[in-house]
Parts: sequence; C-alpha cells; structure tokens
Amino acid sequence: MNTFPLWLWWYLAAASLIAFCVYGADKYRARRHLWRIPEKTLFLLALLGGSPGALLGMLCFRHKTRHHAFQIGIPAILLAQAALLFWLFSL
Repeated sequence: MNTFPLWLWWYLAAASLIAFCVYGADKYRARRHLWRIPEKTLFLLALLGGSPGALLGMLCFRHKTRHHAFQIGIPAILLAQAALLFWLFSL
C-alpha cells in the first residue's frame, strides 16, 4: 500500500482553503451587488482539489445551494476525487 505523500495533504488543504475563501468572497459580493466570480471559476477550484472547501463554503455561507448544478456537481466532484485518491493509494 502506498503512503499518502505529505505534499499532497498540504496541496489539498491549501486548495480547500482557497475555495472556501473564494465562495465566501463571492457571497459577500452577491449581497452587495458587486462584480461576481464566474461560476466556472468556482467549479474549477473544486476540480483542482478544493472540493471539500467548496462544499463547506456552500454550506457555511449558504451560497449556490439553490443551483442544481452546484447541489449535484460539487458533492459529485468530492466523491470522485475521494474515490480516485482511495484507488491510487490502495494499489
């Protein structure tokens, strides 16, 4: 069984923190009718490893929770990434 490299933990933690902060910033901007962060950027952050932070940001800030693409997409990305990591490191 392969070990989970330390650098990957740090990368995933940083990506999640960035995604969480960006979701919070977008919610802040939405409430104040300011320039918004594109939805494709929010999805890209999740795809780049920030899916835990993106999901947590959705729930904490109640942001994008009514959009079906986000309701389904972000948890699906998280599950797919978790399955991929499990598969890679259980070989």
